[in-house]
Amino acid sequence: MVRFFLFLTVVWLIATPLHAAQSRIQNVRVAPAPDKTRVVLDLPSAPQFTYFTLANPHRVVIDLASTSDETALSIDGKTGSLLKRVRYSTPKNPQSARLVLDLTRKTDPTLFAVAPDGASGHRLVIDLPDDNANTSTRPSNAVRIDSSSNTRDRDIIVAIDAGHGGKDPGSVGPSGTYEKNITLSIAKKLAALIDAEPGMRSVMTRSGDYYVYPTKRPEIARDKKADLLISIHADAFSQPEPRGGSVWVLSMRRADSELGRWLEKTERHSELLGGAAEVISDNASERYLAETIIGLSMDHSMSASYDLSKKVIGEMKQITRLHKRQPQAASFAVLTAPDIPSILVEVGFISNPQEEKNLLWETFRERLARSMFNATKDYFKEVPPDGTLWAANKERNRTHKVRSGESLSLLAQRYNVKISSIREANNLRTDVVQVGQVLTIPST
Repeated sequence: MVRFFLFLTVVWLIATPLHAAQSRIQNVRVAPAPDKTRVVLDLPSAPQFTYFTLANPHRVVIDLASTSDETALSIDGKTGSLLKRVRYSTPKNPQSARLVLDLTRKTDPTLFAVAPDGASGHRLVIDLPDDNANTSTRPSNAVRIDSSSNTRDRDIIVAIDAGHGGKDPGSVGPSGTYEKNITLSIAKKLAALIDAEPGMRSVMTRSGDYYVYPTKRPEIARDKKADLLISIHADAFSQPEPRGGSVWVLSMRRADSELGRWLEKTERHSELLGGAAEVISDNASERYLAETIIGLSMDHSMSASYDLSKKVIGEMKQITRLHKRQPQAASFAVLTAPDIPSILVEVGFISNPQEEKNLLWETFRERLARSMFNATKDYFKEVPPDGTLWAANKERNRTHKVRSGESLSLLAQRYNVKISSIREANNLRTDVVQVGQVLTIPST
């Protein structure tokens, strides 16, 4: 009997600290985004976890060691279309908790622990990619390029990147204004102006308050086949005095490093070489061709970015003070797409009390968006991308100033059009033209 009581005492002494050491889930947060849904568990200590997935119905099952299941799993706000709910299930042992994420479709989850940072404590992050989301759940401004159903020349596509978002508020103004909210507001206004312009279409790297990794943003622009990327930010400094806007392009040093990085990604050469990559058997030849194409593409993108940035500065100086009157170069990750002209616009210093007040004024944000739109429109009128409606219109409306020794027959041969077509386009009754006369050259 004594031995029996000693045995119970030992068991009680062992079990009591195990029970006392159990953690409690402090909070559950869900952040849906177009390409994934993120679930965050706030915990008092570093989590020890395992997980697996199930089908029919689709679920993610997470086992948390030394954790109780007494905390209510209440979720505020929307969960998106992928996640239905988060609930407890029967744990594999009394010292653990089992969470089940009920899903509407299959996903390949990624789980990782995050150490305390500032006001945030230990966290377990569950990312649920949603690459196969239904088209009805995608943003309304998503662009689908389908040559089989395209009955006219395509739109010029402008990717608009609202800086920061979600867990990353960006800079914070003296009165508590978040940069992420200012940039999203200006981005939406710019998108509305672009979408209202015939022959132009906008796409946004984020359309709500969620986080997108900086390196992911140019990838979104490339996936949407964008002709331009405009990233919108608000500057900040440790002192309140600096103020004014500026426009940034990719630095040469970062461009060189990006060129090398793309060359190392041989699996992505086909994106640039098209069908040629499939028939080139010599890896050295493929690399040489890829290096040539990427280099030319990068040179064109950087030149176009610089030209556009000068136009944006010219427009912005009419409505706000400029911190820098010439385009600046820096190593920003969002500007690294080798085949897309990309600029980053700092709309002002949110750390300056007066500029923070300006940025909180809706009319001022509309003027900033209008300045970027006007510059973009003027730029593409001069150099519209091939295959776009604007390029076709420019081709149809091309003109020629007659020089000495030129005739209608010579111009018809040069532009590969009929003499009668030139006469008809210019209301000419004869084939006689005068030096200095401006003629409209019809399309072929």
